[in-house]
Amino acid sequence: MRIVIIDDSGARATVLEEGLRDAGYDDIHVVPPRGAFVARLERMAPDVVLMDLGNPSRDTLEEMLTVSRALAKPIAMFVDQSDDSMIGAAIDAGISAYVVDGLRKERVKPILDLAIRRFNAFARMQTELDEARTQLADRKTIDRAKAILMSSRGLSEPDAYALLRTTAMNQGKKMVDVAQALITASDLLGGMS
Repeated sequence: MRIVIIDDSGARATVLEEGLRDAGYDDIHVVPPRGAFVARLERMAPDVVLMDLGNPSRDTLEEMLTVSRALAKPIAMFVDQSDDSMIGAAIDAGISAYVVDGLRKERVKPILDLAIRRFNAFARMQTELDEARTQLADRKTIDRAKAILMSSRGLSEPDAYALLRTTAMNQGKKMVDVAQALITASDLLGGMS
């Protein structure tokens, strides 16, 4: 697993690095947050990012949260002090673990594990939400197409559904695609719905 530590104070990065090495990780890279470091980070393709910010200014925190959104990887952020607005901003940006005043090498592995698990759980929920939204949109499209068939051909709801399904099978297409084509044709022909 490739781990990148974003840190501009070498001493603090050393604590993280030692904690990771003690836990058996060896593909570790320290990147100072200067210059075009986001592009460099993307090229490195890390599996996990640890951000050690110490006492970040608002600008630094905003910059790191932008990095978090761009990378879409598990990210643990270490800060020395925080407030509610900083915590809220970190959560909104997708930071998987936000650790205040907890930079000790023996805590690094459990925090890393937590960040990965939280990231994966969130990604799974996001995928499920996207699938549910797609299914709902597909159902609405199919319902509209059924309504067009029921109105224009005098079919019952089950018969309209069966016609859509049979047409989709015969054409080797998804039912939602056939339904969308019917809706488009109906709109072009003057809206029979």
